[in-house]
Amino acid sequence: MRVDKYLWCVRYYKTRNMVTEACKKNHITVNGQVAKASREVFPTDKITFRKDQIVHIITVLDIPENRVGAKLVDIYRKDETPAEAFAHLELLKLSKEHYRKTGTGRPTKKDRRDLDELEFNTDIE
Repeated sequence: MRVDKYLWCVRYYKTRNMVTEACKKNHITVNGQVAKASREVFPTDKITFRKDQIVHIITVLDIPENRVGAKLVDIYRKDETPAEAFAHLELLKLSKEHYRKTGTGRPTKKDRRDLDELEFNTDIE
């Protein structure tokens, strides 16, 4: 099975086109070699790819016939991604929240309407 179809079947990517784009950007490797979207994968192959600032490492256990349900994904792959990668993602989320709190900076649509209403009410008096 092609690597783009495999990663789509085991629900790492929403569309095959997204996998193809990741292959073009050299984000996907199979057994340590950069893979094109048409690269065939077989059981025991190790696929490494970067998605959402996390380097995922998975081992192919079996080849699905077509896209599988979320509960059946573990039959076809073994996820070997280190837990530190997910912890790093949580730290990134916290740092972004610290950088700019929600509601600061440019006014939201609701804030702008409230300001317009306030200005309108002061003009009448």
